[in-house]
Amino acid sequence: MEKKALGKGIGALIPPAPVIPFSNDPTVAPAGGTTSNSVTYLPMSSIKPNPLQPRDTFDSQSLEELTQSIKEKGILQPVLVRQQGDVYELIAGERRYRAANLLNLKEIPVIVRNVDDRDSLELALIENIQRENLNVIEEARAYQYLVEKFSVTQEELSDVLGRARATVANILRLLKLPQEIQEEIKKGRISYAHGRALLEVQDINQQRKLVQDIISKGLSVRELETLLKSGRSSLGPIKKRHLKPAEGDAMVAVLEEELQHILATKVRIVKKKKRGSIIIEFYSTEDMKRLSDKIKQAFSS
Repeated sequence: MEKKALGKGIGALIPPAPVIPFSNDPTVAPAGGTTSNSVTYLPMSSIKPNPLQPRDTFDSQSLEELTQSIKEKGILQPVLVRQQGDVYELIAGERRYRAANLLNLKEIPVIVRNVDDRDSLELALIENIQRENLNVIEEARAYQYLVEKFSVTQEELSDVLGRARATVANILRLLKLPQEIQEEIKKGRISYAHGRALLEVQDINQQRKLVQDIISKGLSVRELETLLKSGRSSLGPIKKRHLKPAEGDAMVAVLEEELQHILATKVRIVKKKKRGSIIIEFYSTEDMKRLSDKIKQAFSS
């Protein structure tokens, strides 16, 4: 597989496909696999979930909305699978697969790819990041699996995902937090930026206490960082921060990372005194539309 194609937008992985109508008719297309980009149908019974799927939490309301959409308009994008013996294993598209199961569809449209475990996880990871807002802890665990199982370097992850290496490193660092704090990040009770700030505290019990304060008192990231910078003895040992000299520069770096995580693409903030610009990269027309939709959705919510 061409590694250069990865991280350049989901369109580089799954080509645009025509609208596929809601159908259970086995005569619509042959129920056989292909290694090309052509779309075919496979029986649901011949497809199994991806054991390497990085996402382990699926929002029930979002899945219900997708199910209703498929019921009304059909599956607009085929799922990606690979052949494993007599069955086909999902690579990307588990939400569509789950929705199809809820609708009791007999078959779904697929594109078959011949890929190994590493490429399967990379593809699943990229689709989740770009399409479904993968939880940052799930993302970190997928990174870690690639690093440990396939000896992938952080530089390679950065290239594959189209993200800054510092962002990849900081996401991986979240796994140094206690398991229960990771779960609070997964639930959205504390943010990715809160988690990054907590890594400065060496004492695990103090980390836990701070998490309770963040949740109960609604501490913002800036309030937490101010608390840490104050160097109160009650917080215990605090790791020395290696930030750029100017506080404003450090804030810009944090904002860049947060935007990169939210938008799943490279973001650069150019700051000149009180003015500046935010540069958001895209890699295809489809990727530009994805970013536009994401930004519009943020403003309308």
